[in-house]
Amino acid sequence: MTKKIVLTAAGIIVFVGLFFVGCVFIARALLGDGERQFVEKPGIGLVEVKGMILDSRETVRQLRYFLKKDDIKAVVLRVDSPGGVVAPSQEICEEVKKFAAKKKIVVSMGSLAASGGYYISAPATLIYANPGTITASIGVIIKLSNIEALMDKIGIKSTVIKTGKFKDSGSPMRELTAEDRAMFQSVIDSTHNQFIKAVASGRKLPEDEVRKIADGRVLSGEQAMALKLVDRLGTFQDAIEEAGRLAGIKGEPEVILPPKKKINYLDILSGGVEGTFDGALNKAGRGMQLMYQ
Repeated sequence: MTKKIVLTAAGIIVFVGLFFVGCVFIARALLGDGERQFVEKPGIGLVEVKGMILDSRETVRQLRYFLKKDDIKAVVLRVDSPGGVVAPSQEICEEVKKFAAKKKIVVSMGSLAASGGYYISAPATLIYANPGTITASIGVIIKLSNIEALMDKIGIKSTVIKTGKFKDSGSPMRELTAEDRAMFQSVIDSTHNQFIKAVASGRKLPEDEVRKIADGRVLSGEQAMALKLVDRLGTFQDAIEEAGRLAGIKGEPEVILPPKKKINYLDILSGGVEGTFDGALNKAGRGMQLMYQ
């Protein structure tokens, strides 16, 4: 009986192993294998930022890739984002600034390039927006919830043991005190000033001029151009053609995509579980995140 159980277990392990290997080969065929599948051609690079900005690593990786390529003289950064978390937005902004110091980077704004989406665009060589693009929204926000009444209703009580009066500031289990509110306000005021300075520096505008419109208001692309927040009104194709001219390319430039990120095959196996936990943690902690949104 024991021998039968051992053989059955061994068979299951072998089956799972073969199944995993098969998945790896299928993924490799569908996704490619990093740079080995990438054919170099002269042209301009394309980096896209879509949706909420929650992580900077992939965008930074792509910008650095093109910065190292001698045959890529310019990049189009396509931005279609409502903004996102402060720190990743700042990291992408710094990378755009470094890129613009050595090569040309042209931003093409899609439907939405607001708050953090505008923040990352500010240091670019040139910014294109459609007339109806929604942009600007220069401001910072923290969203907090209070569920005391709900907890009381369902009969659950929370006990907090802390080392300082501010350690549970923003907890959904209690009301904000006046001191809590003042503390949070000082944090977002500081971060707001960082946003204003980044825009003023990137757009070469006086800080006082930026501050006048840094009240969270959104602007159309047309309005943003009048306020010198964007350089030109135009489409994605216009931005590509301008990047080609800046790169010294005659005619319509070839658009070069960055190579796919190299596959870590263990991540394929663990990614589903990891993504589930990361997603839950992100949602749980998002209320305490500073947002350019």
